[in-house]
Amino acid sequence: MHQPLFIGNEIYRHSSLGGKHPLSIPRVSTVMDMVDALGWLQPGQYRESRPATPDQLGRFHHQDYIAAVQTAERTLSISAAESERFNLGRGGNPIYGTMFRRPATGVGGSLIAADRLLKDGGIVYSPGGGTHHGRPAQASGFCYFNDPVLAILAMLDGGLSRIAYVDLDVHHGDGVADAFATDARVMVVSVHEAGRWPHSGRLDEEGAGNLFNLPVPPGMIDDEMAALIEDAIGPLVESFAPDALVIQCGADALADDPLGKQTLSNGALWHAVAALKSLASRLLVLGGGGYNPWSVARCWTGIWAELNGLEKPDRLPPAAESLLRALSWSRSAGREPPEHWFVTLGDAPRQGVVREDVRGLVRRVKERMKA
Repeated sequence: MHQPLFIGNEIYRHSSLGGKHPLSIPRVSTVMDMVDALGWLQPGQYRESRPATPDQLGRFHHQDYIAAVQTAERTLSISAAESERFNLGRGGNPIYGTMFRRPATGVGGSLIAADRLLKDGGIVYSPGGGTHHGRPAQASGFCYFNDPVLAILAMLDGGLSRIAYVDLDVHHGDGVADAFATDARVMVVSVHEAGRWPHSGRLDEEGAGNLFNLPVPPGMIDDEMAALIEDAIGPLVESFAPDALVIQCGADALADDPLGKQTLSNGALWHAVAALKSLASRLLVLGGGGYNPWSVARCWTGIWAELNGLEKPDRLPPAAESLLRALSWSRSAGREPPEHWFVTLGDAPRQGVVREDVRGLVRRVKERMKA
């Protein structure tokens, strides 16, 4: 078995959606630097991504939409008609200088991962992926292309017959769910905040029978996520017996994130990955949402540790601490960051009573498994 593979690219260091956009913060580049500073990258474990080609993107996206994104990147402009048609330059999807290359690089990383998993199995981590809202002919929710869909399609095209996708982002993974709603080969499980944008992912949306939505009320704590993973999602995925498992690890359900109202510690996502990673011989772990630079960096760095079975330090070494102290954030919470954002990798656990709403979600999954 090959050691886990980390996929990154320097484009994330030099590219931003600009201004006060939630994705103006550094994320993937900080995780790349953190795992290096911690000595957690062995020779051969890092792979540079490359942008997906229009033909590769065309496996899911429409060619006229792909061309519009390329043209808008080149000219930094778009007509009113195309803006409305493709949802570009509006709705949180700005026109910016790398608006084709950056998301295409995320897709390219996920396609490299799919190829590696098809050939060799094992584990691949691509934190630049996870853009789960992208539509065939529209940008949506900061997502211009949908790399989870394209990675899953690549593995299906390569001969796999059963793929499970688990989405832990605070927002419903609507683009992936809709792409495979009628495809019984793909199980889609989404844990997301009920009532939050994109206002989809209801409990009763079942698709081809392999679509499972778990809309959780605001205030989710670690024990509630653990209950969902251990009592519902884990058994569900195991019963499906997938050839490959894809986990989207959006960090926006963490307590310190500005775009959600959940209260998870980063340990909740680490536990989820640890609990699920052995359920398939091929594992692709993606990034996703996450809009606090410190919480994203610490969470996603810790996920790499989980994938490699590495021990996390109680206090970060000076090189890693310096990386975190060098970050800045325009939001009010970034003016006086708490000290633990600089010196520790793990948050304090957020424990408590599992609410009846969450227990009901577990029961719903178990009932459907019996049906």
